[in-house]
Amino acid sequence: MVYLKEVDENNWKEIAALELFEEQKSFLDTPLGIVARGYVYRNCNAKVFGIANEEKIIGAALIRDFDEEPVGYDLQQFMIDKNFQNKGYGRQALELILNYLKAEKRFDRVEICVKKADIPAIKLYEKAGFKNSGYFDESVPDCVNLIYFL
Repeated sequence: MVYLKEVDENNWKEIAALELFEEQKSFLDTPLGIVARGYVYRNCNAKVFGIANEEKIIGAALIRDFDEEPVGYDLQQFMIDKNFQNKGYGRQALELILNYLKAEKRFDRVEICVKKADIPAIKLYEKAGFKNSGYFDESVPDCVNLIYFL
């Protein structure tokens, strides 16, 4: 069973130990970088979650408030350890995150910026109901902006 576990002083090292395949490293921050971003974006209501299967952390996610119009949630980082990929954990974890945000009810949308070359991630988000927002950010021309309405 997959569940979300808020990151704290007792488990952040488990997240730091997560690994990606070499070809995925250009798509995401390091696991320790995800934890650090949670701190940096603390004024944006950032939350870093461990994605756990039973008692083992197998992934991580960073969500923060997106305070530019239109406001919403920014799913800034989402990763599953290389040893647990392609087993359905990412789909389950994404569903848990979306349900968490729906229950929170502060915003009506979730956005994520994904590298165009990260086809497996784009497919995962599209299967979950994300759509291309049509927004283009000139500072990251190699990315597509996806949106999900809660």
